[in-house]
Amino acid sequence: MRVIAGEWRGRKLLAPKGDATRPTADRTRETLFSMLASRLGSFEGLHVADLFAGSGALGIEALSRGAAHCLFAEQDRDALDALRRNLTTLDAAARADVRAGSVLSLGPAPRAYDLLLFDAPYGTGAASVALDKMRRHGWVGADSWIAVETGEKEVVEVAGYTIDTDRKVGKARLSFLRYEG
Repeated sequence: MRVIAGEWRGRKLLAPKGDATRPTADRTRETLFSMLASRLGSFEGLHVADLFAGSGALGIEALSRGAAHCLFAEQDRDALDALRRNLTTLDAAARADVRAGSVLSLGPAPRAYDLLLFDAPYGTGAASVALDKMRRHGWVGADSWIAVETGEKEVVEVAGYTIDTDRKVGKARLSFLRYEG
């Protein structure tokens, strides 16, 4: 796994040991960020949340492209170790907030995030459940973009959100949502 673009382009990222975490494939990540760039224009100054973060590859990619800050939420111990090592190696810890624990245990947000990245385990529906809770706790605002990676046959449906786009990429499906409220 490597950072695709930006300040850390080409830098290697550690993946967690074992098979409890499924890192987003480079091709899927490249497609995701190309699609985001066409909607956001720039990542400069954005506040990003990488939820179900794993190694942190999605949030690190956003930081590499100029995001001001990224909150990473992950509960798997091996994934947390890889995430922290990746942030240290890239000297990115000052722009990151790592939360050890379930995404569902996160409380109210101090502000709405500009971009929320969900890469929950495939086939669990966890991203939809988390997305509903995040909205109720102020993580999602009217201008927020939400990107959800699921298995290719999964559909993201959460009351109060509309799907901006939905694209199959290999064995994954990328869904971009906007809050209707």
